Amino acid sequence: MPSRIRWMRFRPQEAALIAITAIWGSTFLLVHWAMEHSGPWFFVGIRFLVAGLISVAIFWRSLHGIRWRDIGAGVAIGVMIYLGYGLQTVGLQTIDSSTSAFITAMYVPLVPLAQWAVFRKRPPAMAFVGAGLAFVGLVLIAGPDAFTLSLGPGEIATMLSTLPIAGEIILISLFATKVDLGRITVVQLLTAGVLGILTMPVAGETVPAFSWVWVGAAVGLGAASCLIQLTMNWAQKSVSPTRATIIYAAEPVWAGVVGRIAGERLPVTALIGGGLVVLGILASELKLVRRRDSE
Repeated sequence: MPSRIRWMRFRPQEAALIAITAIWGSTFLLVHWAMEHSGPWFFVGIRFLVAGLISVAIFWRSLHGIRWRDIGAGVAIGVMIYLGYGLQTVGLQTIDSSTSAFITAMYVPLVPLAQWAVFRKRPPAMAFVGAGLAFVGLVLIAGPDAFTLSLGPGEIATMLSTLPIAGEIILISLFATKVDLGRITVVQLLTAGVLGILTMPVAGETVPAFSWVWVGAAVGLGAASCLIQLTMNWAQKSVSPTRATIIYAAEPVWAGVVGRIAGERLPVTALIGGGLVVLGILASELKLVRRRDSE
């Protein structure tokens, strides 16, 4: 029985994930600037507290009927957000962005395997192909300097961040159809924000001197984070963790586009890598269909 390939239906949910990934990728410069005026845990805390308060203003009516199921799911996802963003930000204090991008890319092939383990359902073959192409593309974007790893504190923190990043994507899909969209968004954002602030004394951080740079970045990224998490919670009700991850892999591509607009010049290998990430997204939209030979 030979196989043929056909396109899977491209839905609004996938389009929405592509849009928020573009927003996600465009925030890199803001985070980079903010880190010159603030500690990582303070900034992560303020960013997500702002995001949480915005979500409260939007969904305050639905909070009256909040259930323990909503709280538990929101806290679980919020812990993953806190660890993923926090550890990645800590790592960026001592390693360059190319090394961080290379290490963080490890979550792309990790998610299909985690999806298989959690949902007991093997992702389609083309999903693995798409994840593989996206991973290779991210490695090319990171550049050759990313391979000179010396496992210091920054590398270890970034490596650890890949686990909660993958965990967040899996948990969102696990709870998406079982809880209220508004309630879980509020709880997860506030959880990430509160945990970020509580980590400050443990990490030896103090409140930074006032600066419009970190204030503006926190407010702007807080609004962006609210939109990103809300869209992820909605879209992943019907988009599998693996397909969502392949779309999210385009984040450094969008970051590169923004960097180029800002005056940066990307090497040829990075441009090829960006093309492979896009190709990976397209490959994940294909489906192998077996058919019988006509007798």
